[in-house]
Amino acid sequence: QVQLVESGGGSAQAGGSLRLSCAASGSRYSSTNDCMGWFRQAPGKEREEIAVIDNYGGTTYADSVKGRFAISKDVSKNTLYLQMNSLKPEDSATYYCAADHPPCGWRWSFEYWGQGILVTVSS
Repeated sequence: QVQLVESGGGSAQAGGSLRLSCAASGSRYSSTNDCMGWFRQAPGKEREEIAVIDNYGGTTYADSVKGRFAISKDVSKNTLYLQMNSLKPEDSATYYCAADHPPCGWRWSFEYWGQGILVTVSS
């Protein structure tokens, strides 16, 4: 199994920054081989895939966050990050970390999910 725990959410002003972290653990988790991603869901809206790092280290972003958000991972710490800059009120949502074993990548149906963390951006 794989366990994912998000942290770092909270409130920010428009134009500000936040960094989310996702600590991964479990007997089936591989920090070097597994894909990981960030999703978000705002109230009344569908879940949105916003950033994925695949098993080759390649990254893909949704147009809505491209150029403002950056996904990265620290293999030694088994931790995934999402650096969010130039935040907008429309970035307010619950953010979820996800992981899966290869084959996987963008638009993949990830198997493992964190519990989610709230991000609120005020204007």
